[in-house]
Amino acid sequence: MSETPPPLPSRLPLDWIAASLKRERARAGLSLSELAKRAGIAKSTLSQLEAGSGNPSVETLWSLGVALGVPFSVLVEPPVSAVRVIRAGQGPTVASEQASFAATLLSACPPGARRDVYHLRMEPGAARESEPHIPGTVEHLVVCGGRVKAGPRGETVELNPGDYLTYRGDVPHAYEALAPDTSFVLVMQHV
Repeated sequence: MSETPPPLPSRLPLDWIAASLKRERARAGLSLSELAKRAGIAKSTLSQLEAGSGNPSVETLWSLGVALGVPFSVLVEPPVSAVRVIRAGQGPTVASEQASFAATLLSACPPGARRDVYHLRMEPGAARESEPHIPGTVEHLVVCGGRVKAGPRGETVELNPGDYLTYRGDVPHAYEALAPDTSFVLVMQHV
């Protein structure tokens, strides 16, 4: 016995499409006229779509996606909330074999950007030695609690809560907790 699939919506959510078209046209730096010309549609049709009216066909949206250099799905997917919360103690965490050190990825590098954001926890003991990352990497560190000694080998600095440190991450560097319950946020910027 097979299940009947749910009926397809009779209309696409026009507000999603309108917002996507405006966003992608702005990113591409195109006028209404230029995008309409590239997509082979009337300027009035594009204007209606960006106003959230009309009834676009798959072919029209496909042509607009090609003209904008984006996949069709970018124009019709529901919007993703710009607000994302990861509660303390949650999120993908990986522990070190070298030291009492755990890294929780807070934000992976999205397409077009070149940075990752981590929340790190350490306990006093062995330092976490890090080999150089890809050329051009810069690390930004903000201490949340405890005390940490961090930076490139031979240039480490002691930091307290609220202190900020930036340094090249494409050279050998280290992190060492100087107090129990040390935590910090690390942004790895890949240039």
